[in-house]
Amino acid sequence: MRVASYTIAARSAWGLVEGDMVSDLTALPGCETVEDAIAMGLGDTLPLPADAPRYRLTDVTYALPITRPGKVLCVGRNYVDHLAEGADATPPKYPGLFMRTLLSLTPHEGPIVRPRASDALDYEGEVCVVIGKPGRDIPAERALEHVFGYTCFNDGSLRDFQSRYKAIVGKNFPSTGGIGPWIVTADEIPDPSALTLETRLNGTVMQHSDTSKMIFDIGAIIAFVSVFTELRPGDLIMTGTPEGVGKARKPPVWMKPGDVVEVEIGGVGVLRNTIVAE
Repeated sequence: MRVASYTIAARSAWGLVEGDMVSDLTALPGCETVEDAIAMGLGDTLPLPADAPRYRLTDVTYALPITRPGKVLCVGRNYVDHLAEGADATPPKYPGLFMRTLLSLTPHEGPIVRPRASDALDYEGEVCVVIGKPGRDIPAERALEHVFGYTCFNDGSLRDFQSRYKAIVGKNFPSTGGIGPWIVTADEIPDPSALTLETRLNGTVMQHSDTSKMIFDIGAIIAFVSVFTELRPGDLIMTGTPEGVGKARKPPVWMKPGDVVEVEIGGVGVLRNTIVAE
């Protein structure tokens, strides 16, 4: 199933997307948000009403798929071909992590903001993992049991700030990370290591790869992260970007106001954002 968060008539809601319609399931007891519903057993034991109100997708405004993630963890340098286009092609021995703040995220069809401080705004299409079941010290072979679903992510990066002050600075400017449009539950993605990923800038394909080229697959990432922190329902893990980023092109290609960037993941959907100036 596809699960979306949205607003309608200045009211926050969430529900299931079917075709061009979305239901409103916020009346479920204890399920004000998607992350509440995941913790209550959405997709497993949580009963869903058959008569929930429904709206056309064209009448709602998308919100962040997880409105209040407890953690937003990101993996860098996780595709073989992406390493080759950088200064250091040595494969890492373990996942390199940084964190994003909630304010750095923007939803599907929301603006990605190029800040006043820099024009070196790059795209990075990625698969985002949404955690469904809590756990610590999760074995890699059991890790996918803790996944609720998957969504699209664009890890918008200010390359000059990233180079000067490391990833946590270059990737945390407000509204630079696009995420959405919805979460596709794990039962519809039997093999997350076989997903195609494509990033388009103004309709031109900039990245095209698949998750089989990850250095650390999703199970390995979850196992590594869960050693030092408890994963909880609604936590987000971004899994890295493939080759084709703007920084590696000659000359570099930066996103600029008016550009439209799309990240498409096979079986999940298309995330679309327009770049605006701060």
